[in-house]
Formats: sequence, C-alpha cells, structure tokens
Amino acid sequence: MEYLRIKRNNRWMIRITQLTVLLVFLGCWELFAIIGWVEPMLTSRPSLIFNSFSDLLSSGNILYHTWVTTKETIIGIIVSMTLGTIIAVLFWWSTFVSKVLEPYIVVLNALPKVALGPIFYIWLGDRMSIYGMAIAISIIVTIIMVESGFKEIGKSKLKLMESLGATRLQMLMMVLLPASVPNFVATIKVNVGLTLVGVIMGEFLSSKAGLGYLIIYGGQVFQMNLVMTSIVLLAVLSIVLYGVATYLGNKLLKKYHFD
Repeated sequence: MEYLRIKRNNRWMIRITQLTVLLVFLGCWELFAIIGWVEPMLTSRPSLIFNSFSDLLSSGNILYHTWVTTKETIIGIIVSMTLGTIIAVLFWWSTFVSKVLEPYIVVLNALPKVALGPIFYIWLGDRMSIYGMAIAISIIVTIIMVESGFKEIGKSKLKLMESLGATRLQMLMMVLLPASVPNFVATIKVNVGLTLVGVIMGEFLSSKAGLGYLIIYGGQVFQMNLVMTSIVLLAVLSIVLYGVATYLGNKLLKKYHFD
C-alpha cells in the first residue's frame, strides 16, 4: 500500500510540475511582451492568442478548419495503415518480393517527402494532394514497422503450424496478425504524428481550409495571432489524436490479452 501511495503521489507531482512549467512559460511570455523584451508583432502573446481563439470560435471558422485537418489526418492514418500492412504481408509471404523491393523502400524512406509535394499537386490536384502527402510520409514507416514486427514473431509457432499442415494463409490469420497487435498499436501511435505532419505540409502547398492553411495565410498577411492560435490548436489536436489512439490501442490489447 505504501508503494502504491508513493507511486500515486509521484504521478501527481509530475503532473503539477508539468503544469507549473507551462504556466511559468506563458506568464514570462506575456510579461516580456508587455514590457517590450519581445516584440508582440513577431511573437504575439498568450492574451492576444486567447482573444484570437475567441473570435475564431464565435465565428465558427476554427471548428471548420480544425475538423478539416482532423478528417484528413484520420483518413491518412487509415489508408496508410491498411496499405502498409498489406505490403508488409506481401513481403512476409514472398521472400523474393521482399528482397526485390527492399532497396526501393529504403530509398523512399530516406527521401525528403516535402520534395514530392509539387508532384502530388500536379498528379492529384489541390485537395487529394494533401492525402498523398500524408500517406507518403506514414506508409513507408508502417511497412518497415509492421514487417519488423512480423520477423519478431516466434518462428517456432509458425514451424509448428507448418508441420501440422497449416497453409500460409492460416498461419497469417491465426498466428501472425493476432500476435502483431501490440506492434500495430505502436505503429498507429507513430503514424498520428507523421500523418499530421503530412497533412499540414499538404495544406501549406495547396489547401484552402485546415489549420495548415490558417498558419500559411496568417504568415502571408502578417497576423501572428492567427498563426500562433493555429499552432496551439494543432498541438492540442495532436495530443487528442494520440490520446484516442492510445485509448483504442489499450482496448485492443486487452481484447487480445496483451495487458
């Protein structure tokens, strides 16, 4: 009981310290802007960001733009996880295919994805290019992580099923995929951040809606309050999406008895 009490107190102490650091940072930011140590025209300040958020909220614009970015991110995660898992399964299924395509995966993983933005814009148009950027950034990581997870599955189990006459499809469905659930959950958590980066990059290039659009528009018209407000909302959105992914992942792990 004493150990649990100490652990609970430590957890609360960490949360309080984190909140204190944030409040001190915001307070110093506001104070330095008021006394002129930093230029509010360049950095804005918390009170102005709050006022900007209130104005956007009352007009309904912020809800619309936040929803656009959220929708694009969720779709990007679903598509990249689906396609990435299918390709990883193909690599596991055929060693020949894996060895042929592995160098290309390495090259694509090292390639700066922002360089693909203009190509996606020309090929896919202004709206679909956002999804192209989001998927391009996250799908390669999905393939690598899922394939690595497949390789870590105990080969003894697969050998046993093979000796019992199981087909590769049966081994995939009965052993490989269920045993890879923790790896899938970890991959989804990683893809939350990666896909959101891809969405924002796509919105920078071509979008007329979304938080990325608000950031680039605010920079063009020199409205730093709008830029900072959008960045704060983007940070909150990433935390919420990661929290949802963690919650659903824990539910999935409990369902498959990985808790």
